[in-house]
Amino acid sequence: MAVTRLVLTDFRNHGDAVLTPGRGFVVLTGENGAGKTNILEAVSLLAPGRGLRRAPLSEMARQGGSGGFGVAAALDDVEIGTGVQPDAPERRLVRVNGAARAAAVLAEWVTILWLTPAMDRLFVEGPSDRRRFLDRLTLALNPGHAHHATRYEAAMRQRNRLLAGDAPPEPEWLSALEARMAEHGAMLDAARRETVALLGARLAAQPEGPFARAGLVLEGWTGDAAALAQALRDGRRRDVAAGRTLAGPHRVDLLVTHLGKAQPAQLCSTGEQKALLLGIVLAHAELVGERTGRAPILLLDEVAAHLDPSRRTALFERLAGKGQVWMTGTEAALFAAVPDDATRYRVTQGLIESV
Repeated sequence: MAVTRLVLTDFRNHGDAVLTPGRGFVVLTGENGAGKTNILEAVSLLAPGRGLRRAPLSEMARQGGSGGFGVAAALDDVEIGTGVQPDAPERRLVRVNGAARAAAVLAEWVTILWLTPAMDRLFVEGPSDRRRFLDRLTLALNPGHAHHATRYEAAMRQRNRLLAGDAPPEPEWLSALEARMAEHGAMLDAARRETVALLGARLAAQPEGPFARAGLVLEGWTGDAAALAQALRDGRRRDVAAGRTLAGPHRVDLLVTHLGKAQPAQLCSTGEQKALLLGIVLAHAELVGERTGRAPILLLDEVAAHLDPSRRTALFERLAGKGQVWMTGTEAALFAAVPDDATRYRVTQGLIESV
């Protein structure tokens, strides 16, 4: 899977841009603030979700533009368009081969994974960021994961509102919501645990190399649909007091360990955490390619800047021939070891030029 044509219209600082990248490495260089990461963000919107920055859609429209924006792409066997209209700046529109579709179906057509500097604190921040990271990994292996996650969260929000209301909620309606949470929550949890098991086994079997091997464990709630439904029924009074639902797959955490040092990731150095995260993403991309027959598109923002020359070379060698990989950096010299057939662009304040 590869983006062969990308068109940006009033997106961030790009008024009207067209890129025709090759199927391998795509290297974007330029000064800080030139708009390199904006291009990666546009590509990330070809997948379900809010993109690699998780920004409000209204912030993506170019200042001084119409108030809307568009991102259109041609891939191997599909054309995808997404954006917003000026009169509805937070309502995302999606078209697949010209037909209007829900954003969740994009997972059936394309898999996109990313690594950004903002993710460097993944192991020391709260569990919600790690769950979101895990859900992105899970979605790549199980396109139906987004459906179950969306349905579970919607039912949980409705249940929380009912429990927080002034009047006692109707038991039948509450039970119906809990049954919906149990059904989708069990599927959500099972898919996550399968991903952790598959990826953990792959990481454990890898030889020691330039990127640290990570051990993965999903900690917290576990159980089937019946167990979750019972826990929700039994916990109604407790959840009213807490103001939120305290049982379910939304309460789990992804724990990561540096296998070589037998040390929790949050206690490792910043460089070690970066290496662990990069190792997870690389192993997962290979796993997805093997199991689905479709290598994911990788978006690596400023990944080379924090690697020494030997690790940069090792990274490029490992990624070569594994699918389309978009990378950004301030200096072209950082990518000297990238194969000669890479597509290279120079980005300068919204202008994109082939080099």
